[in-house]
Amino acid sequence: MAQAKFAQIKQFILARIETGQWQEHDRVPSENQLTELFSCSRMTARRALTELVDSGVLERTQGVGTFVAGLKSQSSLLAIRNIADEIKDRGHGYSVKQLELKQIAASAAEANALGLEVGSPVFYSVLVHCEQGMPLQVEERFVNPKLVPQYLEQDFRLQTPHEYLSAVAPLTEARHTVEAIMATALLQQRLAISATEPCLQILRRTWSRQGVVSFARLVHPGSKFKLTSALVKQ
Repeated sequence: MAQAKFAQIKQFILARIETGQWQEHDRVPSENQLTELFSCSRMTARRALTELVDSGVLERTQGVGTFVAGLKSQSSLLAIRNIADEIKDRGHGYSVKQLELKQIAASAAEANALGLEVGSPVFYSVLVHCEQGMPLQVEERFVNPKLVPQYLEQDFRLQTPHEYLSAVAPLTEARHTVEAIMATALLQQRLAISATEPCLQILRRTWSRQGVVSFARLVHPGSKFKLTSALVKQ
């Protein structure tokens, strides 16, 4: 099946950024130029540029143009840290149970989160991260196989998915949703908690230069976890 025109435009732009042909802050072709180059509608060209702006690959200045985004570090209210490092930094023992690692067909929610078609193949993993032998986090992760083709070949008892993805698809952007939930029977079993204990759930989407890399659902027992943040003025 032929690739959609907006996807072709995105790949065209990403390829030139990845190879260094276009550097940080270089101007990229306008909607009109892309429309002419790809023989498509202006709406299609706008969609491609907008999606790359939303994922942090490009940045747009009203009335000036669209440019390759810079890679400067920015402070965040919710820093992304490797959970193994967090536990070890407290001087506690870290261990992990790898429950699932397989390919599945993307549901509507997963496809939307990863920017894929419903039913597309997606890599799926479930791990339980433990502190001092007790479950601290259930990590359920959906990974874009186009960007991380060797995900299923990894042993996440040796390194966390966060460590691996940071190495092969360096993070450029992350978005989080944090909420309190009551655990399902399966989560109760995996976290070794009672049916009455509330949990903290973090939904996390991460991007690399090439697009959405993964969508993760991180669930912690409310009695064993707290979320802290710091606002750094720059």
